[in-house]
Amino acid sequence: MLGTSFIGYSRGASVGPFSSAINPATQEAMEPPYASPTAQEVETAVQLAAKAFPVYRNLPAATRATFLRTIASEIEAVADAIAARGCAETGLPEARLRGETGRTVGQLRLFASMLDEGSWVDARIEHAQPERTPIPKVDIRSMLRPLGPVVVFCASNFPLAYSVAGGDSASALAVGCPVIVKAHSSHPGTSEIVAQAVIKAAQQCGMPEGVFSVLYGSGVTVGGALVKHPAIKAVGFTGSHKGGRALMDLAAARPEPIPVYAEMSSINPVVMMPEVLAQKAVTLADGFFQSLTLGVGQFCTNPGLLLLPSGSEADFIAALQEKIATAATGTMLNAGICKAYQEATAATAAHPGVTTIASAQAAAAGQATPTVFLCSAETFLSSSALCDEMFGPASLIITGTMEQFLTIAEALEGQLTASVHGTEGDFATAGPLLEILERKAGRLIFNGFPTGVEVCHSMVHGGPYPSTSDGRSTSVGTMAAFRFTRPVAWQNTPDALLPDELKENNPLGIPRLVDGKHC
Repeated sequence: MLGTSFIGYSRGASVGPFSSAINPATQEAMEPPYASPTAQEVETAVQLAAKAFPVYRNLPAATRATFLRTIASEIEAVADAIAARGCAETGLPEARLRGETGRTVGQLRLFASMLDEGSWVDARIEHAQPERTPIPKVDIRSMLRPLGPVVVFCASNFPLAYSVAGGDSASALAVGCPVIVKAHSSHPGTSEIVAQAVIKAAQQCGMPEGVFSVLYGSGVTVGGALVKHPAIKAVGFTGSHKGGRALMDLAAARPEPIPVYAEMSSINPVVMMPEVLAQKAVTLADGFFQSLTLGVGQFCTNPGLLLLPSGSEADFIAALQEKIATAATGTMLNAGICKAYQEATAATAAHPGVTTIASAQAAAAGQATPTVFLCSAETFLSSSALCDEMFGPASLIITGTMEQFLTIAEALEGQLTASVHGTEGDFATAGPLLEILERKAGRLIFNGFPTGVEVCHSMVHGGPYPSTSDGRSTSVGTMAAFRFTRPVAWQNTPDALLPDELKENNPLGIPRLVDGKHC
C-alpha cells in the first residue's frame, strides 16, 4: 500500500496533509498514512475523466460489460486482503466483509448482464408518416445516453458495496460515465485494495485513462472541489443528511447545476397489526431484535420506529426486553458514528414522555449498547425530535390505536422502507395505512423486516426526501443506471448516423418500442 490517490493510471504524490485509518476496536492508527491530493492532482483527475468520456461513452455495450466482469474477477482475486484490512479498519466481522465482497462482484455482473440484454437504453422508434394530414409525421427515435464524468462518495458503513466499486460506481460505469471516487477516511486501505483491482481491470480491458480515479483527502476540500468542477455532471453519495444536503447545495449553486443522488436518512417504520401481534408476539420480537442489532444497527434500513397497537403489545415487549437484556455490544464503524449514536440515544432517553424499556450491558469505548425506548402516540406526535434517526442498534416503540397510526404515518418524512406485519384479516382493513406508506417510502415490506436489500432488477432502494435527495431513483438494482443518463432524440436522421441501438435493422438485437409496440 502506498497511501496515495489514483490519478487515472498514475499515483499521486505523497506530500500531505496526511490522515490514517483508525482501528475502531483499539483506537490505534494504521499504516500507511494517506496523503490528500493537491489541487493540481484533483484537476488532473477531472481532466482525464473529461478526456476519457467521449471515448468511453461510445464503446460497445459488450465492451463495457467485459470491463465490469473483469473488475469483479479482480476483486475476487484479492478477497482475502479485503477481508483482513476491512475487518481492521471497520470493526466488522470477516463474514460480513466476505459477504459484502460477494454482493459487490454480484452487482457488477448484474450490470454487465443488463448491458448484454440491452433494453435499459429505452430505445424508442416512431416511423415517419409523410401522408398524415394535416401535418406529416417526422421520424423520431430516442434512447438514453450517459451524462458525463460522475463523482462517487464512499459510504462509511459499506466499505465495499457502497464504496469504490459499489453500486454507484458500477451503474455509472455501465452506462458509459467515467467515475472519480472520493474515498472514505474510515477505510482507506480497503479502498486502495479495491481501487488497484479496478485500475488493473481497466488496463487489461484497454479502457481510456481517466475512466476511473480514486482520491483521498477531506470531503469538504477535495469532495467540494470535485462537485463544483464544471466537467463533473452528477454525484452519488451515501451518508448523513448533513453531508448529503451540503453536496446538494453545492451542486445547485453551480452555474450549471447538476443532480446529486444522495441516500441520507431513514428510520424505516415497522407496523404490527393487532391479529398478527396476538398470534406471533414472541416470533415477531425475535425477528425485530435480529433486524435491529444486525451489523450493530449500522444499516440505512435499520428499523428505528415500531408501531404497536395498544392492548396487544405486552407479550411482544416482554420478549424483546429479554432479548435486549442479554444482547452483546458491538464495535461501531468509527468514533464519530459512536459519539453520534450515544448523543442521539441520550437525547431520546431524556425526552419527556419517553421510557427506556430495554438496554443491554454498558458498552466499552467505541461500542454501542442496543436500546429500545417506548412512548405513546400522543407523545410522538407532539415532538418532531422523536423522528430523528438514531444510527445504530436503537429503536423507539410507539403504542396507540390504528387510527393514531394513520396520523403518525402521515406525519413521517420520506423513508427508504416501511414494513407492515399482519394476517389476512389485518390486511383487509389496512388500505388507508398502506396508501399513506406508499407515498412515504420507496419499498413496502409485508411480514418481513427492512434490513437486507436484494440486488436485482426490480429493487428500489430510495425514497422521498430526506431518505434520498430524489425519490424517483434507486441506488440498488439496475434501475440505478437511469440516474446517470439523459434521453436524447434523433429526428429524420440518416440510418448510418444513428446509434446502433436505433438503426432500422436493429443490429444489436435489443428489445425496442417501435411505433408504440414492444418488439
